[in-house]
Amino acid sequence: MRPRILLLGGTSEASALARLLAGAGAEAVFSYAGRTAAPVAQPLPVRIGGFGGPEGLARYLRDHRMTHVIDATHPFAARISLNAVAACRATGTPLLSLERPAWRAGPGDDWTRVADIPAAVLALPETGARVFLAIGRQNLAGFAVRRNHYLLRLVDPPEALPLPDAHVVIARGPFEAAADQALMQAHGITHLVAKNAGGTGASAKLDAARALHLPVVMIDRPALPMRPTVAEPGDAMAWLHQAAPALRGV
Repeated sequence: MRPRILLLGGTSEASALARLLAGAGAEAVFSYAGRTAAPVAQPLPVRIGGFGGPEGLARYLRDHRMTHVIDATHPFAARISLNAVAACRATGTPLLSLERPAWRAGPGDDWTRVADIPAAVLALPETGARVFLAIGRQNLAGFAVRRNHYLLRLVDPPEALPLPDAHVVIARGPFEAAADQALMQAHGITHLVAKNAGGTGASAKLDAARALHLPVVMIDRPALPMRPTVAEPGDAMAWLHQAAPALRGV
């Protein structure tokens, strides 16, 4: 049976894997969650939007005769990752996670590690700080209880902001440390809040914070079930070649 792969994407690693799959002539579908207005174009057929929970994803796998699933979503996209685990278990579909390694504090870093968004809110001063809130747009409202100034960097312009004192920069990574350092200096940033997404495309803000001796509130990744995991797109292709021998001839 010819392999059919569902690639749950949204990261730079997912895009790199899509190019490898397309180059190998594999039958694969790239799935976006639909949270970005203008997602990156892909060399594979693309679907956009949710599946309707684990049951809906399991139904999609059956209806489209998917033989393998690769979860290359953002490390904080816990819901779709949990749904993938449940759907693959229900359908007996092999699942692989393509997950970039987490960042680790190094010499010169001043990190406070916290478990989640509420803990990150509590880790900030109650008022008077100027915070680079580099967490995307999904979890901003909780920070309104801290009367600080917030710098936000978003991919799409927001329709509304739940923060009364905020400045928005619209940009898509990867970013450079020198530019992030200049951005933080221009806005008088005193604190950085970041999710531990890992990878190199978004690490520039950490390099900038280190150079500026700024404290960083680092939000740990959500806990997910154990599943086969690789860090590089090439390793995901190797897993496919092993799990789906028919792909070797493609």
